[in-house]
Amino acid sequence: MSPFDLSVLFFLQLAFILGVCRLVGWLAKRAGQSQVVSEMIAGVLMGPSLFGLLLPEVQGHVFPQESMTILFAVSQVGLSLYMFLVGLEFDVELIRRRMRSALSVSLAGIVVPFFLGGVLASFLAVDAEFFSPGVSRTEAILFMGASMSITAFPMLARIIYERGLSGTSLGTLALAAGSLDDAAAWCVLAIVLASFAGDPAYAALAIGGGLTYAVLLVTVGRRALAVLGRIAEREGGVSASLLTVTLMLVMLGSWFTDWIRIYAVFGAFVMGVAMPRGRFAEEVTRLIGPLTTTFLLPLFFVYSGLNTRIGLVNTPWLWLITLVVLVAATVGKGVACWLAARLSGEPNREALAIGTLMNARGLMELIILNIGLERGIIQPTLFTIMVLMAIVTTLMATPVFEWVYGRERARAVASGARPA
Repeated sequence: MSPFDLSVLFFLQLAFILGVCRLVGWLAKRAGQSQVVSEMIAGVLMGPSLFGLLLPEVQGHVFPQESMTILFAVSQVGLSLYMFLVGLEFDVELIRRRMRSALSVSLAGIVVPFFLGGVLASFLAVDAEFFSPGVSRTEAILFMGASMSITAFPMLARIIYERGLSGTSLGTLALAAGSLDDAAAWCVLAIVLASFAGDPAYAALAIGGGLTYAVLLVTVGRRALAVLGRIAEREGGVSASLLTVTLMLVMLGSWFTDWIRIYAVFGAFVMGVAMPRGRFAEEVTRLIGPLTTTFLLPLFFVYSGLNTRIGLVNTPWLWLITLVVLVAATVGKGVACWLAARLSGEPNREALAIGTLMNARGLMELIILNIGLERGIIQPTLFTIMVLMAIVTTLMATPVFEWVYGRERARAVASGARPA
């Protein structure tokens, strides 16, 4: 296809993607699910698992292979902006306030699922249907462990905010534990990606460059970037020029971490963490948040869905493995975090709520899986199995949370008490 034909098709793809995501989102909302869940499902439905199965010729026309490069590139822009916004909302004070309990819950939510994921990977690594031939057993264990350990931190934060739990004991602990959890999982993934390069110098550039970038940005960079906050306060908002500078910095951060072969989202997230809070953060989120979440981010879900082929899980053995992965993920994350919260002195209802929130994988899981597939670490079959696990654990989050904690909160609000 010519560049002109691809551009014409891209506009059709955008309209189709947005329409399907809105429709599925409307249905999901009526079922009490979040927009993130609906877009994950919509992405799978638009891929070969349903659309390509029912109308293969039409699906092939709407999403031809030649258009995947454009779809991938634009989805990465949306993903970087989204992770920048997540970093912008990252509150270090949350961790300081509940450090002991947060460390306990986070450690349980990392170690147990990592161990279970590693055990599974040690068996699956010998089969070329799951991991690529060039992947060592150690790399497979590290990648699977990181994938099982991740938490849907943005979704967790959104549930806490929407339920009016920001600043409460439960909300603070869940956000602090989730942020520590994801930071550790991303560090493990960075090591896997650097190791997979096979070149010690290459690995040193990735790990050393990533650490240097993060440390410099959250120390010296944070103080330098504070000028953006002062300008926003002085001008009473974020001007077009200030927004342009901000976006340029986000893209440079994404470029650098992509260039050292970690991943663009690392650079964007750390850039968000280093940015000033207050008026600046509020205005930037207001200006680019809606466009990012409603227009650009769905492209990433669709790109993931196009790589998800449920038909690959076509034998009782593969469905058994899918079930084992799901159980291991739920036990390793949800149950482990619940027990850790209980041992830290949290009431049982709050501990169950924390375990439920920590068990959701959401968008963060899809990011890791797409990185693994793109870099040739995992095969499409394992990618599909892990996507199914991500969807199910994310689907569970909202209804189970409402079941274990929503009713208690409703009673507290009705009686005029503040939720814990």
